[in-house]
Amino acid sequence: MTQSASVLIVEDNYLLLEMLTSLCEQQGIRVFAASSGEDALTMLRQRASEIDWLFTDISLPGIIDGWEVAAAYRERHPRRPVIYASTAPHIARRTVPGSIFVHKPFQVREIIALARMMVQASGEESLLSATG
Repeated sequence: MTQSASVLIVEDNYLLLEMLTSLCEQQGIRVFAASSGEDALTMLRQRASEIDWLFTDISLPGIIDGWEVAAAYRERHPRRPVIYASTAPHIARRTVPGSIFVHKPFQVREIIALARMMVQASGEESLLSATG
């Protein structure tokens, strides 16, 4: 991970995207934001080396969903963390190893705790062992 952690947040709800961006920035995290899977893949092509972890909604507009975004991220960074979010009560989980699933609506304190965990992680190995 870099000195100042960075995250790619993929969320189609503009207000939620703004809230997540603000919360992460308050924790000292550099944020890259995308509102669709297609935008996220473009961001990954352009800036993958700068992104330390991924926070993605599963249900996104367009043909690229959060599962595909996470798979593309993991192709570039096989051991970096992924956090999935969804409102669906029962979703067929196709998570990548070392990932975390959060159910929407989530509490602000949950996201702050996750952001702090990402910032405080001393390295990729300790982070992955923390996320199981």
